[in-house]
Amino acid sequence: MYKSIVVKLAAVAAVVALAGCQDLKPLQADIDSLKQQVSKLQTDVEAAKASADSASRAASAAQSSANQAATAASGAQSTANQALSAAQAAQSSVDATNEKIDRMFKKSVSK
Repeated sequence: MYKSIVVKLAAVAAVVALAGCQDLKPLQADIDSLKQQVSKLQTDVEAAKASADSASRAASAAQSSANQAATAASGAQSTANQALSAAQAAQSSVDATNEKIDRMFKKSVSK
């Protein structure tokens, strides 16, 4: 993009040099216009870069949050698995105790 503007400026300078124009005011106006366009383009490019940098930082922050959420979810799953294991062990113990009580009740009823 800048190359085309530079090429235009070089072409204008070459025309001036070759033609030997005595009235440089119209060409100077064109050059001033091109300088303004270049300046505006530089500002636009800088703004686009700032926007891209901001988006990149936001994406990095989002990735970091996602990683933290994944770690928390993994910890929660581990805790849930431990709770399930403890509940199954407790249920087995309750079942064994109920079996003993049933056997003792049957013995006392059969006497």
